[in-house]
Amino acid sequence: MTTVFGSGLYLTDALLGPALGTAAARPLFTHYDDATGERMELSGTTAANWTAKAANLLRDECDVEPGSRVSVLLPAHWQTAAALLAVWSCGAELVGDPATADLVLADAARLDTALAAGADAIVAFSLDAFGRGLTGLPTGVLDFASEVRVHGDDFVPWDPVPGDAVAWDGATGAEVLDAALARAAALELTEGARVLSTLAWDSPDGLRDGLLAVLAAGASLVQVVNADGSLERRAETERATVRLG
Repeated sequence: MTTVFGSGLYLTDALLGPALGTAAARPLFTHYDDATGERMELSGTTAANWTAKAANLLRDECDVEPGSRVSVLLPAHWQTAAALLAVWSCGAELVGDPATADLVLADAARLDTALAAGADAIVAFSLDAFGRGLTGLPTGVLDFASEVRVHGDDFVPWDPVPGDAVAWDGATGAEVLDAALARAAALELTEGARVLSTLAWDSPDGLRDGLLAVLAAGASLVQVVNADGSLERRAETERATVRLG
């Protein structure tokens, strides 16, 4: 089933919209981890489905709603992109400091930081290429891989999320989008561009340039983590037109 956004989810609609419609079957995210040999490719449709599943999980299992504060302690990864878009689909605010969050999303490497922050809820991400979850999690910590699969591919918001809703550390969705579009222009990202990036997403600048600007421009992303020196060959194979990082 194809997820159709456009139900008043301002920031999610603006960032995913260019990848849907006639471009829905084209690659949107291509993820490489050179340390493990992993390669994963998602079309616009598949990315939207994952976003919807994650949004349903956050709302139904973690009570994320407009006014909730969510901290995302995750690396540059396609699941991170879906999680971020899911946060905004629920109308929640992304916050950088996990100590101020109601919910923290974290991978295994950052789980101790999430636990120390004292959030009301934590969702742990294995980021496993085959969908395997984490075992031995502390009581009350949800495993994303096992929980998300039972949720639907369509997300229907209870209420619209307008552009003036707070989206990221006090900035509204409209302000976040404007900043992403400005960076897209500065980086010369255009609709249909194929962007190969090694930028980390663990800073506001890295997240804005490495993900949001790419989506806002209507480009597609080839994300490489743990790069092993084969970037030139990979850029040629993936027909990258822009390099970041």
